[in-house]
Amino acid sequence: MTSILQTNPARPVTPHGILVQQLEITLKMAENANIPADILTNLRQTYELAAGLDSYISTCSTPESTALSTLAQKTSAENWRQRFGDGETVRQLEQEMLSGHLEGQTLKMFVHLTKAKRVLEVGMFTGYSALAMAEALPIDGKLVACEVDAYVANFAQNCFQNSPHGDKISVEVASALETLDKLAAAGESFDLIFIDADKKEYIAYLQTILEHNLVTADGLICVDNTLLQGQPYLSPSQRTANGEAIAQFNFFVAQDSRVEQVLLPVRDGLTLIRRVH
Repeated sequence: MTSILQTNPARPVTPHGILVQQLEITLKMAENANIPADILTNLRQTYELAAGLDSYISTCSTPESTALSTLAQKTSAENWRQRFGDGETVRQLEQEMLSGHLEGQTLKMFVHLTKAKRVLEVGMFTGYSALAMAEALPIDGKLVACEVDAYVANFAQNCFQNSPHGDKISVEVASALETLDKLAAAGESFDLIFIDADKKEYIAYLQTILEHNLVTADGLICVDNTLLQGQPYLSPSQRTANGEAIAQFNFFVAQDSRVEQVLLPVRDGLTLIRRVH
């Protein structure tokens, strides 16, 4: 029997991607086992249904710009597993931290829909999501990006030079909380805020944003990785430290009467939050 499976070199980092990988493994096992043909057929159809979803969604979404495609390619070519954060940071960098086409297009659409002119990104990595949002900003729009790692910040800024929208982006190299405090002290506020930094600090980021009015009255807060590989809805024993932090953040947001929110199953989970007046 010829297998329908295709090799995917990218490590799955979303609930859907992990599900597809598990189905692939199970189907391989089933193809080599003596199981009824109807069960094998159903399993193959289930795999095909799951495996085709991401590529179809991407195909049906507006293509990324040349500058974004180039940035993604440069990020993929870099050997991130040999690089770590600067100073007190201990995170290991990896290409899977890139937001990617679907989430970049989603954020870009939110900038258009909210008519945002000022955007704050808490956690930039190589700048894919920052540049995607900058492409949707008006010519006088401004995006402030927080990045703790100086090497990554420089990598992103070099990529921004390849885009006519790159000059809309300014990068603050410091811990995200330090930059948020600095912006709050300066009386800054933003129409859209995208959070994608240290998962264990997510509650602190949101608290700082709300308490210091860093988001405008009708502004939108977008929070990445709120499904974190499915860990928040698995048993606590199956969670990493980041998975536990996201589970606590999701519970905190759900109980916070100051806001209303919706968690969308986009990539690794994207929660939209707005302040309730």
